[in-house]
Amino acid sequence: MPVETPAAYLQQILAAQRSACAAAPLPCAQTRRQWLNALRDVLAGNQQALVEAISADFGNRSADETLLAEIMPSLHGIRYARRHLRGWMKPSRRRVGLAFQPASARVIYQPLGVVGIIVPWNYPLYLAIGPLVGALAAGNRVMLKMSESTPATGALLQRLLAQVFPEDQVAVVLGDVEVGKAFARLPFDHLLFTGATHIGRDVMHAAADNLTPVTLELGGKSPAIVSATVPLADAAERIAFGKTLNAGQTCVAPDYVLVPRARLKGFVDAYREAVQRLYPSLADNPDYTAIINARQLARLQDYLDDARAKGAEVVPLFTEAQQRRMPHCLLLEVNEHMRVMHEEIFGPLLPIIPYDELDEALAYVNARPRPLALYYFGYDRPEQQRVLDSTHSGGVCLNDTLLHVAQDDLPFGGIGPSGMGHYHGHEGFLTFSKARAVFAKQRFNAARLIYPPYGKWWQKLIYALFIR
Repeated sequence: MPVETPAAYLQQILAAQRSACAAAPLPCAQTRRQWLNALRDVLAGNQQALVEAISADFGNRSADETLLAEIMPSLHGIRYARRHLRGWMKPSRRRVGLAFQPASARVIYQPLGVVGIIVPWNYPLYLAIGPLVGALAAGNRVMLKMSESTPATGALLQRLLAQVFPEDQVAVVLGDVEVGKAFARLPFDHLLFTGATHIGRDVMHAAADNLTPVTLELGGKSPAIVSATVPLADAAERIAFGKTLNAGQTCVAPDYVLVPRARLKGFVDAYREAVQRLYPSLADNPDYTAIINARQLARLQDYLDDARAKGAEVVPLFTEAQQRRMPHCLLLEVNEHMRVMHEEIFGPLLPIIPYDELDEALAYVNARPRPLALYYFGYDRPEQQRVLDSTHSGGVCLNDTLLHVAQDDLPFGGIGPSGMGHYHGHEGFLTFSKARAVFAKQRFNAARLIYPPYGKWWQKLIYALFIR
């Protein structure tokens, strides 16, 4: 970063991007596709470097997890946007009421201008590229603030994007918490933040001073409900995959599991078997991702110690640990006094909560803040619909976890404490566009019939025809 203060440096980039917007306020489809092509090429051509940088930041991140959960969905999102871009940009014709004829109405989609994106550390590539794709497809200039917890990834992404974009098109900002605060205070045309709920509140406060619209992707405690009839091996394996990916450091990871009381032991056994099949050991296992840093590891250990001290039965699924590879643990006999039942876990700890009837499980979910994701495991379709009708969440998977996020044609976003707004696919284009209403008339003006002075007989006839 230059010698100037962080705020001055950021203002300088913002001013350059605003000037670029003014010079080309409505980039054509071909220009936007060129941007997306350049982004695709630089990511596809540097996959190994990205894998290595992310692993260096984590102290070990599975190469396959980075390929599957960061690089592949980033490239798919770019391809999907390129394929549908012209259709998204096409003006939408709207109806004009008979009383206002002759006229036409349409909605045109214009870039907002300069978009700010604050990127978290847990998926530092995908959670930068996903919103970047939507913002570029909508024709905007973009400033990305990378997390200070992933310095290697941030520095690499800054260098790679600078190869294909001038700073007045896409700028990657690095720096500590103070830089992040200054970034959030900038008068963007839209600000997207992904991260913890308590930080999201601060971001929203900062944006409010500029009346900057925000999209917040926050997370929370996403429940998984196991039905009374689903095969336990099916449910356990799919929940295990969702919980162990990135060592549970995923905003939509299952945070706790509701299991029929009579099936509790069977689920614990099936879950242990599933996890140990996915990861036969922790020591020197390149597939098992480490906790990002010592501070996050200490936070998780505090949750575990607090739960144990307050009566939880801890069921470790591994006997060994290695550096920041934290052993996966199940927590039984949990209660509301434990921190692990109030805070988003974001790691390899999984509370298991018994229930007797499905209504009890649904009531448990509904009594808590609305989650970013909800997972239900059961093949009975009427019961699936009952769960959908009776709950709220940002997104839902039936008989799976996480994978709704990777669907390019589904919106991604939270509700209430888990966030606001959507992006991905068409919803991303709309989030970063101004849907501008255009009402057009030509020479003939029928509206003169309703101009003052009032009281004419034909105005009374118009009222009789149209006010009813």
